[in-house]
Amino acid sequence: MKANTIFKLCTLILSLVVTVSCVQDDEFDVPKIEVESIEISADQLLTITGMRALYEQALVDGEQVYTFPTDVEQYFVAYVISSDATGNFFEELILQDKAANPTIGIKVLINTSPLSNTYQIGRKVFVKVTGLTVGVENGVFTIGLRDGNSVEQLAEADLRNVILRDDKVEEIVPLPIAISDFSDAKTNLFVRLTDVQFNRNEVLNSQKTYAAEPGDEFDGERVLESCASGASTIFSTSTFADFKGLLLPDGRGTMDAVLTRNFFGDTFNLVINTPNDINFDSTDRCDPDEIDCGLATSTGSNILFSDFFETQNEGSPIAGNGWTNFSEEGTRSWRAYFDDGSNASLGISANIGSFMSGDDSTVNWLITPQINFDAQDGETLNFKTSNSFSDGSTLELLISTDWDGNEANIASATWNLLPAAYIVMDDDFFGDWLDSGNVDLSCVNGSGYIAWKYAGSGDETADGTYELDEIVINAN
Repeated sequence: MKANTIFKLCTLILSLVVTVSCVQDDEFDVPKIEVESIEISADQLLTITGMRALYEQALVDGEQVYTFPTDVEQYFVAYVISSDATGNFFEELILQDKAANPTIGIKVLINTSPLSNTYQIGRKVFVKVTGLTVGVENGVFTIGLRDGNSVEQLAEADLRNVILRDDKVEEIVPLPIAISDFSDAKTNLFVRLTDVQFNRNEVLNSQKTYAAEPGDEFDGERVLESCASGASTIFSTSTFADFKGLLLPDGRGTMDAVLTRNFFGDTFNLVINTPNDINFDSTDRCDPDEIDCGLATSTGSNILFSDFFETQNEGSPIAGNGWTNFSEEGTRSWRAYFDDGSNASLGISANIGSFMSGDDSTVNWLITPQINFDAQDGETLNFKTSNSFSDGSTLELLISTDWDGNEANIASATWNLLPAAYIVMDDDFFGDWLDSGNVDLSCVNGSGYIAWKYAGSGDETADGTYELDEIVINAN
């Protein structure tokens, strides 16, 4: 019995010695996965540009997608520009052809997450296209598995056999771009916008979050605008992003983002990997100055100016009655409009929009005749607006007391915002006509002009339409 006890004690001591010799200070070695350089022969390599050409030829041949042959092993090389580490991208990789000065990009659909631990931003990859399908999904060039005439996700089990990691991780240099230069050819690229800010309605007075507002169902969409050109676009954040509850920065500066399109493929969107991609370090915003007399509780009986547009010719530019209808950019102007359908006009109304205009940019002004605000007291303005999915376009109410009435000097004159007026917003029901309220103008001195300024986002395939009617300027 004593010998047996001694044997057990020796066995226990030996086990402890072995355990201690294997693990020191509670530290475990994490196995390292070596990533090796990949060599693919030149005859097996495709370019994303060449793949796009194959897809476009398939369209000419009556197909909606192009599928690569299964008996030929082919690859394309690209660099990762998206990360799902913050939850703003999900089950997809965005790739572009070069780390700097890219010319084309592509989205890869993958039924797994996370991907950022394996495919970091800047990682060079070789994608095996054998048997895969390319097409345009949600408005952007995409590769995955074929499902009828659509492109669907790769299976998780296929991931490492299809997307091969090279040992090179390059610095991704954002491609400088202006909102007016957005195009389908530049989607799926990592871009940089300079001198931009969020529209004042997104960050001033009531500062919005990235994507945690009551109306943010899948994505939070915010208006981003250029201080240089005035053009605007949509900045989109997933409601699954871990930074969705942060407040938008209210300054001005640069943004690095992936240029893509929304879920429906009809509007350009900017999507960031992380809030660190936004550097709005300047507090000097480029908003117009405001003249805010507030809203009046009543209106006088003296009508200084009015127009219900009933004498205008349907389909023709708004003219007469002292109006200045000026196109600063683009070919569209305010026109007389009639509709008795679901988006009915108020009789004949004034209408503006750049949808399918063919113009890179649309900026148009509808300006009243001059009003002398010193000749009477208690001036007020009232009007109504409606829209047809205004998307990234904007409509502003402005006033100038230094414009000389010459169209050539409109852009160089000082135009101040009249912020008290309510102007229809994109999330308002498109069939409703909304009242501006009684905009108090009694604090304006001298003579001035009141203007409705329309600006398209630069995406002429998506910009919607505004309607304007029942304009009345009263005084005591």
